[in-house]
Amino acid sequence: MKHARVVYEGKAHHAVERDGRLLLDNGRLVSEDAVTWLPPLPPTPRPRTILALGLNYADHAKELEFKAPEEPLVFIKGEGTLTGHRQQTRRPADVQFMHYECELTVVVGKTAKKVKRDDAYDFIAGYTIANDYAIRDYLENWYRPNLRVKNRDGCTPLGPWLVDAANVANPMALALQTTVNGQLTQSGNTRDMIFNVPFLIEYFSSFMTLQPGDLILTGTPDGVVDCRPGDVVVTSIEGLGELINTIE
Repeated sequence: MKHARVVYEGKAHHAVERDGRLLLDNGRLVSEDAVTWLPPLPPTPRPRTILALGLNYADHAKELEFKAPEEPLVFIKGEGTLTGHRQQTRRPADVQFMHYECELTVVVGKTAKKVKRDDAYDFIAGYTIANDYAIRDYLENWYRPNLRVKNRDGCTPLGPWLVDAANVANPMALALQTTVNGQLTQSGNTRDMIFNVPFLIEYFSSFMTLQPGDLILTGTPDGVVDCRPGDVVVTSIEGLGELINTIE
């Protein structure tokens, strides 16, 4: 099932996709254009921790002229970075290069501590799409993104749907792509991750407890380009939908 969080007539609602429309928790069936989209996460439990992978596709590491990592390169993001489908993300006036990052995002479903790789999928509630924008101008270096790169308000659109894990047959074989103003600029597949989802669940839970609602952003393949004000960026992943964002 595809779940969403939206605002309709001034009130927040849980919604599910129903034949191209939204069935709200009050029984109303409304158009997708009639709502304001929020990140597709329930109000509780809220994400306690947002973990994001850097250089988790070998082709992206090569694109940035870096050696592929031998251990996950991870940074933590604040919840204030998240924004919804069809929202805007600000490009600061002084920057020279700001790019999207289309990422499969794992939503943790239950407390996970010292989970074995073979059991990892049992701890996942579902999957969504993140577009984790980065500003190259602000990087201290590629391995340690600083706060201005990855923790700006509204710099990470998330959505449009949270798709139940049971409805994603193989999260490690999903085509993903990005278009800018309708032009295809990025194309890849989750099978090309260096560290796949089961590995990451085992890795993180070996030294920290993952809680329901925690998010894991799993990195992006190559094909990132500079995005300018007015650009419409669509990041899509097979079976999870199309996440639309506009640069302001």
